[in-house]
Amino acid sequence: MEYTTFGKTGSTVSRIGFGGATAGLKNYVHAFDPDSRADQEKIIAAIRRALELGITYFDTAPGYGDGASERLFGEALEGAVVSDDAASAGASVFLATKVPVWAPEKARAEMEASLARLRRSSVDLFQIHGTVYTAEHDDAIFRSGGLLDALDAAKSERLTRFIGFTVEAINETTLRLIKCGRFDTIQLAYNVIFQHPYDPYWKGGTMFDAEDAGLGIAVMRTVTSGVFQKWIQAVNPGNTFDYSSALVQFVLSNPLTDVALLGMRSAERVEQNVAIANDLTGRIDIAAIHGKYPTPDGKQAK
Repeated sequence: MEYTTFGKTGSTVSRIGFGGATAGLKNYVHAFDPDSRADQEKIIAAIRRALELGITYFDTAPGYGDGASERLFGEALEGAVVSDDAASAGASVFLATKVPVWAPEKARAEMEASLARLRRSSVDLFQIHGTVYTAEHDDAIFRSGGLLDALDAAKSERLTRFIGFTVEAINETTLRLIKCGRFDTIQLAYNVIFQHPYDPYWKGGTMFDAEDAGLGIAVMRTVTSGVFQKWIQAVNPGNTFDYSSALVQFVLSNPLTDVALLGMRSAERVEQNVAIANDLTGRIDIAAIHGKYPTPDGKQAK
């Protein structure tokens, strides 16, 4: 397994992470029932197999099935011990969850409820769970006594080691969150379709801003949450090629990606994703792909 330093947290983490949405949301992308014990046991087996194969980054949220994902993570990770490879790299289990953005006055109660479901007294990372931040969200986060103050207090009281935020649509509040200097991490949507956070040709985008701020960068929607696959189905109804490996390798090839999050509902899927991540020959030069002017030797200028 490949490991990296997760921004200014200084933590050593695996470059692929176990995403928790598929462990809690009913029929998300594929058929799944979080209330079915048979389906739950597959998730638990997948998490434990991930540990055996060296995955150390685990990300969940109370919003994934009204706490269902957190409960499964808590059961599967209780007493967790990382693989020898992870231990030799200096990595330990890094557990991240989230706090809803819509109720700052309930933030402390939400965090305590998450910890109870996760069977822990603390986590490594609490993140604001955001998609697109509105003006109301901006106020709820930054006002005196708001959500950011609640997260800072949780950090001071050691309910969490680090704080961060997640975002899918980039706007002014996103840049304010990055540049305020109070967060340790960002989780954003980036993949072969949604490339706007990273433009290597112009060296612009949210990932560059986050890197400049020293934030650990985790990527969600690594394999596009089925969007790319739906497009391929439309233009190639026979589905004559499995793009899964290429989609994962694209995200891992980005030098600013610390962790690529993947949903995994079975031990077999874990094994497949680990094999993809371990195949370093699959990495590409993204900057070269974005080159626009060929040089005399036929290569693309960066």
